[in-house]
This record gives sequence, structure tokens and C-alpha cells, in this order.
Amino acid sequence: MQRLAVLPLITLVLAACGGGDSRPEGPAVVQAEDAWCRPTPNGVFVGGCYVTLVSSRDDRLVSVASPLSQVVEIHEMRMDGDMMRMNQLADGLPLPAGETVQMRPGAEHLMLMTLSSALEDGQTVPLTLTFEHAAQVTVEAQVRQPDETAAEHRNH
Repeated sequence: MQRLAVLPLITLVLAACGGGDSRPEGPAVVQAEDAWCRPTPNGVFVGGCYVTLVSSRDDRLVSVASPLSQVVEIHEMRMDGDMMRMNQLADGLPLPAGETVQMRPGAEHLMLMTLSSALEDGQTVPLTLTFEHAAQVTVEAQVRQPDETAAEHRNH
């Protein structure tokens, strides 16, 4: 008789634990925040933009488009020996579930390769982000100088 009483208790405990699969259900959703681009000097037709991304499930940023540039590439900066190198991420930028992926100067970033005109302080740049699984997200990136606090933090 006591064995039968324990069975419902075990079932309740296992149900409360969620069965071990804690991955969110449904399609991936990516939140994009704090989008910004550096101003470019006149005559320079390449610009850098940055955005912070959080995906509800494992996903990947696979492409970016903007009406202000014919080509937008996803890049990373990394050390190769004692030399800093910039490379295009041909397979896109991985977005692990629930982790904040912050693009920033000296790390992952978006390169607008063929700007139609220089980017000026105060202007906004529309960026349409395409993901492997999640729906496209369009953000308006503010053209501004880098945040001094972030720049100081990188130099430590």
C-alpha cells in the first residue's frame, strides 16, 4: 500500500522538474537593441555598424541589408599572432540561445561596404537583419561617436 502512495509523489516531483528539457518552445525570436554606426569622413564609402542581439533559441545572423549600401558584410576582428585582422564571417554570426551577443568596435561588427554617401552624426541607418531561423528584424541605427565609457573599458 505504501508503494502505491509513493508513485504519485514521484510523478509530481518529475513533472515539477520539467522532464529535463528546458529549451523554449516555438520559433526563434531575436531581439535587436542599441544599434549604432560610426560617422564616416567625406569621401569614405565604407562604414561600421554595431548592434546587440539576443535570441530565444540557437540561431545565426546570416545577412544584413541597408538601402544606404549595396553590400553589407558581417565581420569579426581577431588577433592573428601579434596582428589584428578583420575577417568576413561567411557562415554568419552564431547567436547562442539566451546569450547577449554585443557587436562592438574591435570585435564583431557590420561593414557597409559601398555607402552611397558619408554617414553623418545624427543620421539614422536602416538595417534589415536576416537570421537562419528567426524572422527578419529591421532596426534604425543611430550614427554617432563611440561611447567613451566602452572605449575606455576596452583599453584596460
